[in-house]
Amino acid sequence: MEKFIGKSVKRREDARFLKGAGKYTDDIKLPKMTQAAFVRSPYAHAKILSVDTSEAENAEGVVAVFTAQDGCGEYGVPCGWQVDFKNGETMREPQHPLLAKDKIRHLGEAVAIVIAESLELARDAAELVEVDYEELPAVTDPKKAMEDGAPLVHEQWADNAAFDWCIGNDRAEVETALASAYHVTELEYRNQRLAPNAMEPRSYIADYDVNADKWTLYTSTQNPHLIRLLLCAFALGIPEHKVRVVSYDVGGGFGSKIYHYTEEALLTWASKEIGRPIKWTSDRSEAFLTDAHGRDHVVHSRMGFDKEGKIVAHLTDEYCGLGAYLSTFAPAVPTYLHGTLFQGVYTTPLIHLNVTAPFTHTVAVDAYRGAGRPEATYLLERIISKGAQEMNMDPTEIRLKNFIPPFDGVEQPGYQTQVALQYDSGNYHAVLKRGLEMLGYEDFRKEQKEAREKGRLLGVGFSTYIEGCGIAPSAVVGALGARAGLYEVGQVRVQPTGKVSVYTGAHSHGQGHETVFAQFVADKLGIPMDDVEIEHGDTEQVAFGMGTYGSRSLAVGGSAIVKSIEKILEKGAKIAAHKLEAAEGDLEYAEGKWTVKGTDKSVSFGDVSLTAYVPHDYPEGLEPGLDFSSFYDPSNFTYPFGTHIAVVEVDPDTGKVDLKRFVACDDVGNVMNPMIVDGQIQGGVAQGVGQALLEEVVYDEGGQMITGSYMDYAMPRADDLPMIESDRTVTPCPHNPLGVKGAGEAGAIGSTPAVVNAVVDALAHLGVSDLQMPLTPQRVWKAMQN
Repeated sequence: MEKFIGKSVKRREDARFLKGAGKYTDDIKLPKMTQAAFVRSPYAHAKILSVDTSEAENAEGVVAVFTAQDGCGEYGVPCGWQVDFKNGETMREPQHPLLAKDKIRHLGEAVAIVIAESLELARDAAELVEVDYEELPAVTDPKKAMEDGAPLVHEQWADNAAFDWCIGNDRAEVETALASAYHVTELEYRNQRLAPNAMEPRSYIADYDVNADKWTLYTSTQNPHLIRLLLCAFALGIPEHKVRVVSYDVGGGFGSKIYHYTEEALLTWASKEIGRPIKWTSDRSEAFLTDAHGRDHVVHSRMGFDKEGKIVAHLTDEYCGLGAYLSTFAPAVPTYLHGTLFQGVYTTPLIHLNVTAPFTHTVAVDAYRGAGRPEATYLLERIISKGAQEMNMDPTEIRLKNFIPPFDGVEQPGYQTQVALQYDSGNYHAVLKRGLEMLGYEDFRKEQKEAREKGRLLGVGFSTYIEGCGIAPSAVVGALGARAGLYEVGQVRVQPTGKVSVYTGAHSHGQGHETVFAQFVADKLGIPMDDVEIEHGDTEQVAFGMGTYGSRSLAVGGSAIVKSIEKILEKGAKIAAHKLEAAEGDLEYAEGKWTVKGTDKSVSFGDVSLTAYVPHDYPEGLEPGLDFSSFYDPSNFTYPFGTHIAVVEVDPDTGKVDLKRFVACDDVGNVMNPMIVDGQIQGGVAQGVGQALLEEVVYDEGGQMITGSYMDYAMPRADDLPMIESDRTVTPCPHNPLGVKGAGEAGAIGSTPAVVNAVVDALAHLGVSDLQMPLTPQRVWKAMQN
């Protein structure tokens, strides 16, 4: 029987995508379906003096116009994470209204929804809604938002802080260690705000069935069950059994489709009001204005070293902008997802991180690919490289000197950090050394020296990252503020003919679940991949699951499926033993059949499956059927790690950065499908390079977005990237049955500081020690002149 685990099986879902046969939310057409358009504020901060919808209501094809005064004003979408102040004060959590009622708090906030027979008619009518605003001063910078006299986003509090939080050792102890350190490196920068830009914009259809008194919400989401929970239990108060949430194909998410958005709740409410289905699909301009953004940290950090270059202490203060409202996971990003990875791969004796998280007059900030881990990695990898530069040390030497020693997580317990988490397994020396081999480090340094003599500016940058994935366990995340469990569900239903249907709470939006899940299910059952189908994305088909984000699908979702497979095989063995007239303990299962050890007597998986559903000759007291569901709540996170190396050339006349090579040696545990893992790494690297060199959301002083289209927001293109040179080491995760760690975010975490470090290295002989992202030609050229 062919084995599938570890093979680069082509993605089975790609056939329908390449033929244009995918089923995205915007493809769905329902009988009597209407279209929605929103009236959005042109101001970032303003009073709403009046809203006149009369002309719009009488426009051609208009079905309804709603404002906050029309019944939806009492509702709001919730935040899914609680982080309290370090002094014990409760996090400030304002209501996030479905439509603004008295006040505008960010550019693009919706004031009214217009529903019409067609999208064109809805948009035309939306332009007829007259809103009288009184513009007010705005604040968009997280640090400035905490200054005395800054405009308040929510007037019920004396300042803009949502919370002020810290982690690590006592601050005074860290300050003392820094004061006595041989050398202290200081770094101050902004980890700039980013727009997610999935290929498929957000899209929703809400359909209320008056006869059944039930709703169906079709949504381009990463986690249908969580959307149903937040929609029903918190936003609208509808019983869960009356709402079905369906998410078919999703064209990318990168975190931006995890959250429960106001449009989902508003359309659900309005569909009952008009008694017809309503569709809304964001256009790209709306996406820039209303999709939750990523990053936006203002950072001041100090790292102390002894005279040998060993780290003695690390102290950081950050201002992390949250936007005008708290998005679903927003408080978790700068705290649980960021602060708990603040040790990185280094044996740092003393660490203290303080996070001040203010509201700003901007759209909400939430998890974006990597979510907190890229921000932590960027700081660590930049400050340790800057420290090496200041101390005249090789950037690889200082890393090797400070790495956590190798450990396997089995014979040796996981490494306990200073910031709550205990790593599972890792060998950080091995990935760096393999990366150096791939690069040919010594040869590069010779080439760099020769190039400088000819006026060419070559540089190399390193990033040795670690991330926390497989987001769970529930007990830990609950203690850290989660308002939901982070387990996963996997149901394996064996049909009478031996074909297998798998229902998973994980959700695919480009990762290849339909292929990878089928690979390991087929291998463990010893059946062909074609006999396995994977179902996801429908709350009426799948038991309650927590969706896909944080590289958790295989580590948590796959492990739940494995638990169900184990139950299938356990029950199957009882049926097989009965048919073979043998003891269960005398059977072995391989190649899709149970065999009596030492004999040629066997019974196939298909025969046992049929017997389970046609139990004429069946073990006494055993229930018919072969169908099991399992929930998996892991004992720890998983911890992928790796080394990323960038080689750049800087044009001395223009400052333009040319990325010449990119080497990625990652350790994601066991690999189910190497081709898909390579694709995940490559895609992540592209996003990380985009942040380093190109991308930035910019608001002006009044809160106007001046990068609200692709004319001003620069996305990476094919010719911005070289071929990614990939390799792997393998340290299996010791605590999940597949030994996997997760690969979806690694590229975006490790790549950004590698590129920035490379550019700084190229210019170091000119006295450049730091550059602010993105490294546009203008910024790089100015640094060279200074």
